[in-house]
Amino acid sequence: MAPRSAQWPRYLRVAPWLLVAGGMLWNGLEAADYWGDPMVAAAAVLAGALLPLRDTLAVGTANVTGILALSVYDGTAGTKGGYLELVNTVFAALLGVWVNRVVARHSRRLATMRSVAEAAQRAVLPAPPPRAGELSVAACYRAAQTEALIGGDAYAVQETPYGVRVLMADVRGKGLPAVETVSVLLGAFRENASRTADLVALADTLEQALARESAHREEEVRTEGFSTALLVEFTPGRDALRALSCGHPGPYLLDGAGGVRRLDAADPGLPLGMGALGPARRAPDAWPFPAGHTLLLVTDGVTEARDAAGRFYDPVAGLAPLGPFAGPQEALDALVRDVERWTGAPRDDDMAVLAVTRP
Repeated sequence: MAPRSAQWPRYLRVAPWLLVAGGMLWNGLEAADYWGDPMVAAAAVLAGALLPLRDTLAVGTANVTGILALSVYDGTAGTKGGYLELVNTVFAALLGVWVNRVVARHSRRLATMRSVAEAAQRAVLPAPPPRAGELSVAACYRAAQTEALIGGDAYAVQETPYGVRVLMADVRGKGLPAVETVSVLLGAFRENASRTADLVALADTLEQALARESAHREEEVRTEGFSTALLVEFTPGRDALRALSCGHPGPYLLDGAGGVRRLDAADPGLPLGMGALGPARRAPDAWPFPAGHTLLLVTDGVTEARDAAGRFYDPVAGLAPLGPFAGPQEALDALVRDVERWTGAPRDDDMAVLAVTRP
């Protein structure tokens, strides 16, 4: 784990020392009243919260040494007032050390939780292979909060007798219930993607798996649980793709010249878990996918990312000036950086991105 001081802006690392200097200067100017004592005490506590133990001890030592020097300078050394001033300074220094140890203990616990979350994420949502059939693949997942590495976004890539098939999904909800649904959805996709010839039938199979899983859950999950999904099939030997949307945002097609356009389904269909509420799913849409093109699949953590004025992020407008891209990883990295630039602050939703390129 990196030192805690590396997690804060650089100017905060010098703040305790500025307080020490200001407090000592004020005490020197008003030696009779020592008006700078609050600044000295604040420096010790602030150092304990922001800096490593070594720097916290250095700040405390500087405080005690400075007060000793001032007491000698103003003639209070050896007097009752001088002793009380020294005791207060030592107490503030010890308080800073105690704060430092409490924060360090919390940081170690947080690091342990993060390592467990990372292991769970790799188990539930493993990274796809860099190559699937004739396609190059890259993927990334960004949680809305750094402490919560697992959420309801999911993706999977699998080679099948019908070509390379891709799943991008966004499960309603957060926390462990969403993770459980993600595991069921990904398991059903991996098991049935190679067995089911038709994308509509594959979507129905995924919906049935979610229905069986929700039957044992609380009533809210049974009645309100759903997952948007996008199923894409790349048929070998054909410069085309087939996509079936289950209420999910459309993918983005990046051509070799830097152009970007969104592939909107003729009929997006209902999300998985809500299929019984509407008509049967329509046939998948077909789109050209020539060599040198990249397909970007995203969750609403991208399309609903907002800037300071509340405007939604538009991948078409954001990526067009940045292309063309050499491959899926370059396109993915450019999108993630541009979304982070657009928001300028922590996002409200998780973000999953999958990029597929036909070399």
